[in-house]
Amino acid sequence: MGAFRGLFFFFLFFPGTLAGSFSHSMRGFYTATWDPSQAQPQVAIVIYVDDQLATQYNSSTRQALPQVYWMEKMDEHIPSFWEVNTLKGQRLELRLKKTLENLKERSNQSTGFLTFQLMTGCEIRKNGHKEGYHQYSYNGRDFLSFDPKTQTWTAADLEAQITQRQWDGDVDYSRHVMYYVEEECPEDLQRFVEYGKESLLRRETPVVTISRKAYYDGLETLLCRVHGFYPKEIDVNWKRDGEVWVQDTFSGGILPNADGTYHTWISIEVEPKERDRYRCHVEHDSLEEPLVLAWEDRGSVWPLVGGVLGAVVGVLLVAAGIILYKKKGQEATEEEPQVEDPLMNG
Repeated sequence: MGAFRGLFFFFLFFPGTLAGSFSHSMRGFYTATWDPSQAQPQVAIVIYVDDQLATQYNSSTRQALPQVYWMEKMDEHIPSFWEVNTLKGQRLELRLKKTLENLKERSNQSTGFLTFQLMTGCEIRKNGHKEGYHQYSYNGRDFLSFDPKTQTWTAADLEAQITQRQWDGDVDYSRHVMYYVEEECPEDLQRFVEYGKESLLRRETPVVTISRKAYYDGLETLLCRVHGFYPKEIDVNWKRDGEVWVQDTFSGGILPNADGTYHTWISIEVEPKERDRYRCHVEHDSLEEPLVLAWEDRGSVWPLVGGVLGAVVGVLLVAAGIILYKKKGQEATEEEPQVEDPLMNG
């Protein structure tokens, strides 16, 4: 359960991990906040389909609103779609506010900033496997999570056990959560992927570059940069002699670009004499074959370039010499004096 801590911010700013199998996901983040300057808690809801912000709701508008172009026409596909989702948002807003207020009263806390968060959603993997989740956090730490197998709640600490007993007794709510994570969420996700396939199913091929930096201790770092790819799932690793090599490697998260594609990097520290043993290996859904690249010393290209330039210059000089020779021959012919032939004039 410790994985939930900070996940709200993780998924907002790091939407994706280095994964090998392409999948689709829908994630909902429901956040209730309270501070002493507010008369009552404020609620914000955001729904992501894959990496795209699809829907948003908050206490100010009290409306579910589309956030991406392909969601704007959902009413054409599903009658009253936005009206129904607005009502869902309003019901969840009331539940989140009530729970946060109960927690505040139970802890007798009248000062300080309080947050109560729900993360719920589902994922459909490339092999068809479906998985759902429904987890709560309180003030940035794990609180409650729902177990679909037993249809019961699991408390993360003693403070959460009171709420756990209350919710275990609310059979209707447990059934509702069970239906959402097992049925409703996967069905909605498949529907959204179909409606937004022009954007969600597009493929952008990664561009890979490798750079090298030497250090005073004799070691050097090889850096493999991968950018411009979509979807976000990608496998990037270093291989030594054809085997995946993890030792002395460092990697960055998958981060978004302004154009909707992604970029990432992975580096490795190596001995200069062993540099040629390493390859950056990239697998992505847009590639028919994995990309395998090694560091190439750009300095070694110059002898070849110099040879080519030398040959070109040589050809040009020969051509210029021929032209000059012909020109001089022509001038000599034009300047030669005319000598009369005595036989012709005889």
